[in-house]
Amino acid sequence: MVVLIGTHAQYLEHDSGTFHPESPSRITAVLEGVRRAGLEDQLRFFTPTEADPGSLEAVHAQEYLINLQRFCVMGGGAIDSDTTVSDQSFRAAVLAAGAGLDAIKKLQAGEADSAFLVVRPPGHHATSSTAMGFCLINNVAVSVAHLVSQGNKVAVIDFDAHHGNGTQDVFYQSDKVLYVSTHQHPLYPGTGRVQELGAEDGFGYTVNLPVPEGSSGETVRAALEIVAQPVIELFSPDWIVISAGFDGHYKDPLTNLGLTAKDFYEMTSWATSFVRKGHTLVFLEGGYDLDALRDSTTATLGALAGELILPKEDEVRGKVSHETVESLAESRKRALGDRDPYLGTKH
Repeated sequence: MVVLIGTHAQYLEHDSGTFHPESPSRITAVLEGVRRAGLEDQLRFFTPTEADPGSLEAVHAQEYLINLQRFCVMGGGAIDSDTTVSDQSFRAAVLAAGAGLDAIKKLQAGEADSAFLVVRPPGHHATSSTAMGFCLINNVAVSVAHLVSQGNKVAVIDFDAHHGNGTQDVFYQSDKVLYVSTHQHPLYPGTGRVQELGAEDGFGYTVNLPVPEGSSGETVRAALEIVAQPVIELFSPDWIVISAGFDGHYKDPLTNLGLTAKDFYEMTSWATSFVRKGHTLVFLEGGYDLDALRDSTTATLGALAGELILPKEDEVRGKVSHETVESLAESRKRALGDRDPYLGTKH
């Protein structure tokens, strides 16, 4: 299968500050992972263009975008204790958002079977009016909003170790977007409880699977398959958009989960099985150990290409925590109450 790879030299120009974990070296590590996959004949590289203002404003308040651009152009600085920008950051963010829009056009033209977007800054914490958690523009949300405007139903699968509060917030009242997140809890940003189900028309269209620190990849995958899969199947999405954060890897310095590159291969293969070829986007989100980032990229790219490519890793033996998975399933059932177990239809 053919995979689009979208990346841009401008992503290296976004300066988060000295010693910041979200550094330009992350892009270098991911591209090394792409190279090590050895899939040259199946890859099609492209250079993204900037997202148009209308697509950005479908997700973000115009005033927020204007103020963010102004702040960056004037030299940047710290937006909050985690998020710092430079004079080049706004353009990098607009190009990161544009990568998904360009990939959608190419996939709809039949140029490839999926797309892997090697972008920074990441996006899933950015709300409609707030930059946070290293994120400026919500790249995933911009692409999803565009797909929805075309009449598509979209399932977002977010396996970053941090909950994607921004993506959840943007589509919290929509029945056209199913948001599924597995993440460590408690952990920044503190959102993502099972009881966060969506609101109004979107009630039931948010599936949060918070797992405790130390959880294995086997536990995370079991939660997805047992709790989320029936919801996804009933939703029957036209597109899958993956927030591919690799910070759940056992080597990551910012989290405490036990996933391996193989787990990212398995989760990506699982996620792409819900839609036909040419209807999958994968966006880089977190991941802060460079070796783990490289190896997880290789495995994920293999999954997109239909090839089993697993880098050598330390032997990490994990077991399914049936208690965790059963607790998640029961908590979601209780939270839904007297409504249909999946999509919010009253009995």
